[in-house]
Amino acid sequence: MSLVRSAELAPTPYKSAKLYSLKETDVRPGLSSQIFDADKHRNMHMTDTYSSESYEKYFHESPSEELIEPCSSGIYSPIHIDGASSYQFRSSSGASLVANNTFGTSFVPELGSGFSEIGNLDDQGLMRSRLKALERRLLGQSDGEEEEEEEDMFGTSQNMEIEQDISEWADSIQNMLLQDSPKETSSSDSSLSSSISSNKEMSAIPQTPRQMLLDCAVALSEGNQEAASSMINDLRQKVSIQGEPSQRIAAYMVEGLAARLAESGKCIYKALKCKEAPSSDRLAAMQILFEVCPCFKFGFVAANNAITEAVKDARKVHIIDFDINQGSQYINLIQILASRSRKPVHVRLTGVDDPESVQRSVGGLQIIGQRLEKLAEALGLPFEFQAVPSRTSLVTPSMLNCRPGEALVVNFAFQLHHMPDESVSTVNERDQLLRLVKSLNPKLVTVVEQDVNTNTTPFLPRFVEAYNYYSAVFESLDVTLPRDSQDRMNVERQCLARDIVNIVACEGEDRIERYEVAGKWRARMTMAGFTSTPMSKNVSDEIRKMNKMHYYDKYNVKEEKGALHFGWEDKNLIVASAWR
Repeated sequence: MSLVRSAELAPTPYKSAKLYSLKETDVRPGLSSQIFDADKHRNMHMTDTYSSESYEKYFHESPSEELIEPCSSGIYSPIHIDGASSYQFRSSSGASLVANNTFGTSFVPELGSGFSEIGNLDDQGLMRSRLKALERRLLGQSDGEEEEEEEDMFGTSQNMEIEQDISEWADSIQNMLLQDSPKETSSSDSSLSSSISSNKEMSAIPQTPRQMLLDCAVALSEGNQEAASSMINDLRQKVSIQGEPSQRIAAYMVEGLAARLAESGKCIYKALKCKEAPSSDRLAAMQILFEVCPCFKFGFVAANNAITEAVKDARKVHIIDFDINQGSQYINLIQILASRSRKPVHVRLTGVDDPESVQRSVGGLQIIGQRLEKLAEALGLPFEFQAVPSRTSLVTPSMLNCRPGEALVVNFAFQLHHMPDESVSTVNERDQLLRLVKSLNPKLVTVVEQDVNTNTTPFLPRFVEAYNYYSAVFESLDVTLPRDSQDRMNVERQCLARDIVNIVACEGEDRIERYEVAGKWRARMTMAGFTSTPMSKNVSDEIRKMNKMHYYDKYNVKEEKGALHFGWEDKNLIVASAWR
């Protein structure tokens, strides 16, 4: 899988098993091992969290292979164009221009020798008309009657080809004319020369990975599978998971495009989520992400501060969390509650143990609960943990065991976006869960989510939205971890790549990562009967202080309509809000 290419371009074709498979090693999960391709000149960095069998099953045997044919160079291109990049075949609303010379190499202008012999053309009249059009362009002449006659003869598409050929030939012919005559050029000659120079400069500019990705997404959105397949093959030779941020995000987004092309997004998403990365590795990677990308950590801090303020006078506190994850948020919350002069008499934490959650395969929430209980005991805080084994959509109030006299708090941290809404099913589990929580009459509900719309938007705008969002995340990681850091590669692959593939490749109920912007969450919470509780100034001041002391100045914190937004430069990444 090209997600594990090194920064240096490798000559190995896509179907080479050495490029995508792993070696069995005794190195602990998360540490890199190096393998080399056949010529021993390129080293690839991989982890043993991905299996050879999984890659072969979900990539080498995918339907996309039918669209990918090998060529002698090792780069696969189903569209064969001599002397032209496949990216000249960009999908657009209008007809595309012919990318190569209509006459191949049979018509070649040479300085000082005029034109070479015209190859096997049956229609000499066609060539004469082309030459007349070229002559008029070079001499600045205009003959309306002749132009109308040409259009009648060749039609609009042929005229487009003529214009294309003129652009290709004009440079050499213009040079010939300038060499043969020392006279000052006319204004029309100067204009033509300027235009030709401008066109050459534009065509010489190499496309960035971003532009190539967008071109490929456009091709896919318009059903141009051959062009998309060619672009994907070319992109795989230009991206790297060890390069600069634009290369790293492109490496993962191109795999999302490939999965969408092959209509195997669901399988690849499940492989990334369940089969290839052991949950212990993913949990460790998520912990690192929350530490090195402070926007995620700021979200937890904001929620915890809102909770501690809401229960400051309560003697018994009950917190319900529908996705505790690895429990890192509650390590900090337990420490805060235990450090207060007036400690609660009792704190109870209820976590929903969803079988789809990442914790289930490493012992479930019980192990996490036991660790939190030991921490609370060491800090002298009465603490009880309860795990509710159930799918989130099937939870009922009786399962949560709410007790009289408890200050009830419900925490949604990076969980609600996994619930299907009205765009997926008429059941609308997202709003249904919010109404369930409202019926419990909680003292406070905290919501922490990614501030981006990947839910209801069509594929192409969703692709652009996802690219802009994750570009900011990848750029922010660039200032906190070295580019060759194995921790960074694990974070990007196990935490970010899975989400990117799902957003780009999947549709319907298979698309799990359905983020919404802050305004949409505000509307949902209001419709469910909640009222916004603005974050206190103490919370925002504390986070700003943390940011200034420990993190890069491009991270920012801003308040808007009672919520706190955390972002990188001018891009909001995370939003935290509180509700009653």
